[in-house]
Amino acid sequence: MPPVFSHGDLRLYLLNLLDEGPRHGYDIMQALSDRTGGTYTPSAGTIYPRLAKLEEEGLVTKSVDGRKTVYAITPAGHAEVESRSGELEGIEAGLADSVRLIADEVRGSMREAMKSLRADLAAAAQDERGTTKTATDAPPYPYDDARAASREQLHRAEALVAEFRGRIRGDLRAHVARGGQLADSIVDELETALDSAGRALSRALRG
Repeated sequence: MPPVFSHGDLRLYLLNLLDEGPRHGYDIMQALSDRTGGTYTPSAGTIYPRLAKLEEEGLVTKSVDGRKTVYAITPAGHAEVESRSGELEGIEAGLADSVRLIADEVRGSMREAMKSLRADLAAAAQDERGTTKTATDAPPYPYDDARAASREQLHRAEALVAEFRGRIRGDLRAHVARGGQLADSIVDELETALDSAGRALSRALRG
């Protein structure tokens, strides 16, 4: 994925954030993560030197509020933001594209996971149909063996469902923790896919 901010864009975007109101360093880093949908989470080593440079240029001031250092834009900094509003619009458009890309990747990952789950469930159902038919035609002892095989397949299916649940839950939690947006449409798509997989499994089990 290409860099979220091109050369010089981060400096201008920092000024834009401070033009909205004073912020302390962590708040600035969190705002950058939130507004890029988690695609860019800067470190203190990236942000503070740039804030210090802006202070040297007279575009930003800092003050101490308890244990926090609060940064505020100066009139000169505000004037630069105003004069470069067109550039800021382009940066904002780029950030929106990054967020959409992340959302597309999440949806694609979910679709692939659901395909894999449906295939695994269908295979488990096919195995169960096969073992059940064998058990019906076989003498009592092989029938018991078939039931044992079915129980093994049941454990396998349960493990697959649990693994899928854990993977999807982890992906969703990590996405939100990075500041990513979780739209209603994504959750709706997950609900529809799970419902479809459940119906497919029911049909397969009925034979």
